[in-house]
Amino acid sequence: MKTLDMLGQPCPIPVVKAKEVLAEQGAPGVVVLVDNMVAVQNLEKMAKGTGCGFSYVEEGASYRVSIVKGAASDQGFAPPSCEESPSGQAKVSNAVGEVRKGPVVLITSDNMGRGSEELGRMLIKGFIFSLSQLNPLPEAVLFLNGGARLTTEGANTVPDLKMLEEKGTGIYTCGTCANYYKLTESLAVGSIVDMMQIVNRLAKATVVITV
Repeated sequence: MKTLDMLGQPCPIPVVKAKEVLAEQGAPGVVVLVDNMVAVQNLEKMAKGTGCGFSYVEEGASYRVSIVKGAASDQGFAPPSCEESPSGQAKVSNAVGEVRKGPVVLITSDNMGRGSEELGRMLIKGFIFSLSQLNPLPEAVLFLNGGARLTTEGANTVPDLKMLEEKGTGIYTCGTCANYYKLTESLAVGSIVDMMQIVNRLAKATVVITV
């Protein structure tokens, strides 16, 4: 079975990557290396929820999780197949003529929540990765103030933002903020826009998520 090294990767990346492997035709299962019990528990929920076999062993400070397709479920009902789309997203059926629009996401800081900034940076990384798994995808992600740092060279959020941009999500950084933090020359993804463009995006959005 294929082995995924997810050591140091925040939630939900280990689960999403495991789902991608399980969706590959002919893959018997997947082995996932993680470094915390929460990741183990999340993988267990995913495995059992899709009818796959689950087991893990502790290896020092890490855990080796094995997920096997087609294993008998310990639940008292016939499980659904653990085959999913590569993105791990459920297929959405809309009424004829209905167009589902994704949210506009406003990110105002380079970390998430209050408390530890180190933890906050891990959380914002996981949050942006999770945006790439939404269905429908966000229409746009807007970056203000300290959030502007997340679109620049060296930020660990850039690969996920590039993935979003390739799928059609607009990535926009406030020009005033980029100038203030002297980030204009180091922009790595998306484009720089003025406040009027940001306001117009927010005003036209069906749903706005602010972080």
